[in-house]
Amino acid sequence: MIKKSNILLCSITLAALLSGCGTTGVQAPVVERHPSSSSAAASDPRDRDPAYYTVKRGDTLLRIALEHGQNYRDLVAWNDLSNPNDIKVDQVLRVLPPNGDTGGAQTSAIVMPPATEVKPAAPAVPKKTGPRGEKRAYSDATLAELRADGGTGDAKPAPAPAAAVAAAPAAAAAAPAASAPGDDKISWMWPSEGKVIGTFDEGKNKGVDIAGKAGQQVVAAGAGKVMYAGSGIRGYGNLVIVKHSNSLLSAYAHNRSILVKEGQNVNKGQAIAEMGDSDADRVKLHFEIRQQGKPVDPSKFLPNR
Repeated sequence: MIKKSNILLCSITLAALLSGCGTTGVQAPVVERHPSSSSAAASDPRDRDPAYYTVKRGDTLLRIALEHGQNYRDLVAWNDLSNPNDIKVDQVLRVLPPNGDTGGAQTSAIVMPPATEVKPAAPAVPKKTGPRGEKRAYSDATLAELRADGGTGDAKPAPAPAAAVAAAPAAAAAAPAASAPGDDKISWMWPSEGKVIGTFDEGKNKGVDIAGKAGQQVVAAGAGKVMYAGSGIRGYGNLVIVKHSNSLLSAYAHNRSILVKEGQNVNKGQAIAEMGDSDADRVKLHFEIRQQGKPVDPSKFLPNR
């Protein structure tokens, strides 16, 4: 009897122990901890300021300047760049004037060695027959390299003639709705006489094409300053780019020869080039207007004809 009682007591005790081990207690929650946002590196507040741009992989100073409608040399000055060819990913650059002025063309001359502004070189670029390894694509061209070399590439310079005013209508076209202050005061005219053989088509044709004869006069469509004159950009041949304001540029491509130099102020209607077929399949002028670096339809600026 005592033996049975002992066995029963042991059984009860064992059961109690097992029951205690099997009881699930309240456990502390598992929290996945993440670095707090305050500990993350704060983004540069200038990234959200339109006056600044953060360099991305594949950018060149020329591309940045064109996309913001600025002169390459202005970006160099505003950012105190000692080597324009050496910009780095995530570098923050000023792309608008420090004083915030957005109206009117910048007419202060760019100081450049006179002997290297325009180089006498080979004859005008022949007709395009295939890819040209020595040329750079327009969007990827490095204006820093072109200018650092002193040059206008292999453009054929010619003696600058007296300013000539073409007989084209001088009436100004209505300014576009998105124009910047001062843009509506710019008076435009057609850059050359001739039949329009190619109209603006975003993605296909960034401007208009005007047919003409070799040597025909090409004039500045508006007053401004020459920010580029050369032939180092693939597909454009002998090219002139004129800056009219802090947001508007005009480009004149495929010329036979160039009559102006970088940094030169030009008047509306002044001869800047002679029409040709450099890097083209026929004699023509390819004309573009860029607003804040983006190609826009020239017909919105030019007078009816």
